[in-house]
Amino acid sequence: MTDNTGPKARLYKRKAVGPPKPLWEKRTASVSRWLHIYLSMISFVIVLFFAITGFTLNHAEWFDGKQSIQKYTGKVQLKWVKVKDTAAIAKLEIVELLKHNHHIKGDVSDFIIDDNQCTISFKGPGYSADAFIDRDNGDYKVTETSLGLIALINDLHKGRDTGKKWSYLIDIAAIFMTLLSLTGIIMICFMKKKRLNGFILLGIGTLVCYLVYYFMVP
Repeated sequence: MTDNTGPKARLYKRKAVGPPKPLWEKRTASVSRWLHIYLSMISFVIVLFFAITGFTLNHAEWFDGKQSIQKYTGKVQLKWVKVKDTAAIAKLEIVELLKHNHHIKGDVSDFIIDDNQCTISFKGPGYSADAFIDRDNGDYKVTETSLGLIALINDLHKGRDTGKKWSYLIDIAAIFMTLLSLTGIIMICFMKKKRLNGFILLGIGTLVCYLVYYFMVP
């Protein structure tokens, strides 16, 4: 029988295991792994959303023809619009009336006042509404256009007509995706057995993207 506890055996084990890792290396690897795992969980829905909408944006022509148009008519109080001084036109009251009566969504993008007419445009993701008010009698017509679910999520992806609060979410998503990428790179730096293959694949992916851009993008 061989002695597994002798000086030679202990020396062999020390050589096989190698010197202990520096504390900074252990902490960096641990923090990177923790961030990568929990950022993945927190941002899962956001990242998945932008991945799916990236595909639908790239093939927007597949989802054309889904729009729905509704038309409404009504009347505003004449004193709101039939005034000599256009600054006295009751813009807030008109907008609130239209939103209340016809459940119009989106924010006001334009409020144009002419001699005989007021034109109000509402914009939202995948949505628009235009109101035309006759200043002589207060009658109005509204055309509301909904472009469908795919147009809605595509506009959310682009941050088009979504307001400032949604733009903050886009910024947060960008930060999360950046951190996920960086923590993944940091993690593989501490995986000796997988580090070389990982960086080879990183280089191949980078090269493929460049070649596609160089040879296929006009």
